[in-house]
Amino acid sequence: MAAAQDRGNINRASGNVNKDAGNVNYYNNTYQQPRKYNTQITPLYFDPNGDMIVSVSGLANVKADSYMAIFNLSQIGKTTQEVNEILNTRINQIITKIKALPNVKTYIDVISFVPIYEYETEKKVFSKRTYNEIPKGFEMQKNIHVEFIDPSLLENIMSICAEYEVYDLVKVDYYSSNLENIKKEMATKAKTVLKEKIKNYQEMLGTDLNIGEKQIVDGFQVFYPVDMYKSYQAYSSTNLQQNPSKYDIRPATKTTTYYYQPIINDDFDFVMNQKLLEPTIQIVYEVKFKVKKESKAKEYFWLTPNGEAKPLIISK
Repeated sequence: MAAAQDRGNINRASGNVNKDAGNVNYYNNTYQQPRKYNTQITPLYFDPNGDMIVSVSGLANVKADSYMAIFNLSQIGKTTQEVNEILNTRINQIITKIKALPNVKTYIDVISFVPIYEYETEKKVFSKRTYNEIPKGFEMQKNIHVEFIDPSLLENIMSICAEYEVYDLVKVDYYSSNLENIKKEMATKAKTVLKEKIKNYQEMLGTDLNIGEKQIVDGFQVFYPVDMYKSYQAYSSTNLQQNPSKYDIRPATKTTTYYYQPIINDDFDFVMNQKLLEPTIQIVYEVKFKVKKESKAKEYFWLTPNGEAKPLIISK
């Protein structure tokens, strides 16, 4: 007798995940929380030396203006000439059709060219059977790089490759010609936010942060969509109540789902282009401003016989 057992959702087990998140919550998954950018310091704190540190961080979601898809081809042949001719014929047919698409460029990258071996049995009358490794043929691999501007063309490119039995889409890279301008905008925005923070802290603390030695550091990090995809499997399994060792159990292949998980907007002082409909290039900028605690010169006093404390001037 077999009883169906619901694996449940992660939010049922822990109560920490929103039910609207879909199948990614299913119990058999290790749910991967949306990625957060962890700043190394909090927006304001005093370090052990009494210095004040103010931090500003920003996020920009940048839409790509060009893309590059990479497809892998592999061909086996008996001779070097045969494998090269067959592979080049397939590639030329693919390239001819791809170049008919608008604003598309291609490049061929040779990856590997290696011999293939098999075992030949050597029969001997008075000894054990011997297996000798001998050359069988050759394997060549090449990648087709396809640069395109319109993201909707990717389906057409994949269909063309599939016509010639090319199914291995290695990856799709995203590019933007506007990254440097976006970085300048982020630096300008962060400067404004930092000045406003310093002004507010001066009013709250009643101190002038312009006094004392100051240090400032900043930096950018760029995250591309190819590195931001996560995966999960969602399914329900049947639990056998009897001893499973008595049965020949053949589990079905479970489908793995992949999804885009960008850095979320929660941890930043400002976000440029907050709404995300498609995968984007994400730029993180952080600036840290440090004001060293003003060190006062030491004062020395001497006590007179009458009990008066008078300053003691020490010449250097």
